[in-house]
Amino acid sequence: MPDTSPSVATPPPRSSGRERVRILYHHRIVADDGMRVHVNAIVNALRGAGHEVEVVGPTASGEGGSLTARVAGFRQRMPAWMGELLEIAYNLPTHRRLQAALRKFRPDVIYERHNLFLLSGAWARKRLGIPLILEVNAPLAVERAAYGRLALRRLARRMEADVWRRADAVLPVSDALADHLRGAGVPEDRIHVVPNAVPRPTVVASGSSAAATRHAPVTFGFVGFARSWHGLDRVLEVLAARTEMDMRLLIVGDGPALPALSDQARRLGIENKLTFTGAVEHTAIPGCLAQVSVALQPDVTPYASPLKLFEYMAAGCAIIAPDRANIREILEHERTALLFDPHTPGAFAAAVDQLAGDAALRRRLGEAAAATVRERDMTWEGNAARIAEIATELVEKTASPTNATTTAPMQRTEGT
Repeated sequence: MPDTSPSVATPPPRSSGRERVRILYHHRIVADDGMRVHVNAIVNALRGAGHEVEVVGPTASGEGGSLTARVAGFRQRMPAWMGELLEIAYNLPTHRRLQAALRKFRPDVIYERHNLFLLSGAWARKRLGIPLILEVNAPLAVERAAYGRLALRRLARRMEADVWRRADAVLPVSDALADHLRGAGVPEDRIHVVPNAVPRPTVVASGSSAAATRHAPVTFGFVGFARSWHGLDRVLEVLAARTEMDMRLLIVGDGPALPALSDQARRLGIENKLTFTGAVEHTAIPGCLAQVSVALQPDVTPYASPLKLFEYMAAGCAIIAPDRANIREILEHERTALLFDPHTPGAFAAAVDQLAGDAALRRRLGEAAAATVRERDMTWEGNAARIAEIATELVEKTASPTNATTTAPMQRTEGT
């Protein structure tokens, strides 16, 4: 679908205090989803600002990605503890790969996307004295224990906390997540909250989306991997109850909840009001959101910085989201969104019903949301500027004579 969102003028870049920083970006992800979007966005924004970035990690189609995919398949057929030992052992080849890249690229800093049982960045920092910036998107020992398989829980918690404490700077995506770091003993001056973001060109220049302001059809939209706990079935119930209004539900993405939603729509006789796009390229999302009147974030973990929220805001959509501490870091109730109590039965459906019948409120919320993205520079370009500032401070601190006895940064020859 075409991207119909107008562009916003680019704010002047912040000064990083250093013309160029050499950053080795290390990760251990292979999924082609929001994690990959985050990696690519940060790398591209840093490079766009003139910094040199070398990426070390598996790719979905490369050798590392193929190995990771095979290991993931094997792990489904083995005990959880055995798979976790494989994760720990995987540090040996990743460390060799990282060491080779460090010798060749000779960076100023290492930037690592944190993963459970990933030790390579901390090892390199200890051995070479190169500052380590650690991006943390979740307390993974807690998350995997709650939502996945994790057998070596005590070891996972200890290893994760140790890596957090070894980093020179830790970048959690929310202050709620930063509380986990503080509890693990990470000093406050090393914590820098850097939420998710959007590209500057996708932010609407003024006003809310045309879909948010029109009276019909009122299209509710959800972007992402739809699961049953998202509660999208409650939207269908409202659509079926408000027969006097032309209301639709657009789900952009895939997920295990889609068959049940399709069955529910058929039972309610509203199949024509439900549309699934299936999985789409990330670049197509702004065009999809241009059709959305009200964007939905039905639930979220209490520490996340949902990528979709920033995309909703940039598109000028009215938003419904749960009233949680991490969400309040991004949205303000009745100014940039309607926040509902996730523990109160019927609260989500009531918010859906309220916005369905109030075009003026949809317009006001959408305009304020887009303005907030612009005013707070909730963009990948803004995040890259912050990362470059942090990197520069660490490089200067490492080079300081007072640190000469405790750090030994890798030396570079001229022209490298």
